[in-house]
Amino acid sequence: MPLPAPLDRTEAVVFDAYGTLLDVHSAVQRHAAAIGPEAQRLSETWRQKQLEYSWVLSLCGRYEPFWTLTERALDHALARHPGVDRALRAGLLDAYRALDAYPEVPGTLETLRREGLKTAILSNGDPAMLDAAVRAAGLEGHLDAVLSVDPAGLFKTSPRAYALAPERLGVARERTVFVSSNRWDIAGAAAYGFAPVWVNRTDLPDEYPDLAPVRVIRALDGLLA
Repeated sequence: MPLPAPLDRTEAVVFDAYGTLLDVHSAVQRHAAAIGPEAQRLSETWRQKQLEYSWVLSLCGRYEPFWTLTERALDHALARHPGVDRALRAGLLDAYRALDAYPEVPGTLETLRREGLKTAILSNGDPAMLDAAVRAAGLEGHLDAVLSVDPAGLFKTSPRAYALAPERLGVARERTVFVSSNRWDIAGAAAYGFAPVWVNRTDLPDEYPDLAPVRVIRALDGLLA
């Protein structure tokens, strides 16, 4: 059976990791009972600040490992939600190193590889962080490469970050599908020249109309439909 567009025109599928393959809110969910009613808001603040710190550093032309930003973002979130016991900090960080993969992820990756497509991660996460996450989620055998933006010294949406995937995989950007649940990441991938697919799990409104995805799906297995 032929692959659906845009997979019928591609040689590689590159995935964002955090929020796309891995559920960034699963760390807090594991400790939700101990955190109490502020669990969801704590998780949202943690994620938003983690991303904000990466954008600000990139705009300043600076770089620090994503794990450092993850720790700082959690400290900010705990300060913003003083009702949460700070003794949970270590456990939350441990949980973030081993986030849950979304349930459809292993099967989707395996199907793509069986169809002859290269599969890779391109993530803001630093190498040690990604290595731990991929091992914990059991995804090692489903990927041809796990790429951190670390060698570029800038976070996505810098073109230097996206350029790491074609260089490593040996596949032209025009023949690469990039998949992310982050609309800003989709915009960056479109500007770079990838064919971006947006995983819109929560029916968010669209943004960046001039940097549109080629497809919008609700979950990763929508790639194959």
